[in-house]
Amino acid sequence: MISGTSAGFGRRIAALIYDGFLLAALLMLYTAVVIGPHGRAVTEKDSGSGWYVYRAGELLIIAAYFVLNWTRSGQTLGMRAWHLHAVSAAGRPLTLRAALARFLWALLAWAPAGLGVLWLYVDSERLALHDRLSKTRLVHVSQA
Repeated sequence: MISGTSAGFGRRIAALIYDGFLLAALLMLYTAVVIGPHGRAVTEKDSGSGWYVYRAGELLIIAAYFVLNWTRSGQTLGMRAWHLHAVSAAGRPLTLRAALARFLWALLAWAPAGLGVLWLYVDSERLALHDRLSKTRLVHVSQA
């Protein structure tokens, strides 16, 4: 069981920036593999339905990165740097279902300029909107 204080906005965004660098590299690799056979950029105009398949692949890579890390160790690379853990409401490791729910709700929480995450400043337990909706928590565990 992991316990700690609810992570604030600053730590959350810092971890997300770290993860963004790693995800950018993964997505560049994915794009290189996709455009390799024909050597052209994948655009909506030129690729038709292939564009949507390409975009779905990008979303799948991003989802897999977060969900697999959350279910295996409770942390992404950025979360390790900032001593954050994603846990269930009871402080236990996330199940696949809980991690998927957290990811989907997080997409909505971060989308409108992070307003769903800023919700933690008005929430009585300092939970972001996606924390509350997915019944998970992002906790800061201080170093021992």
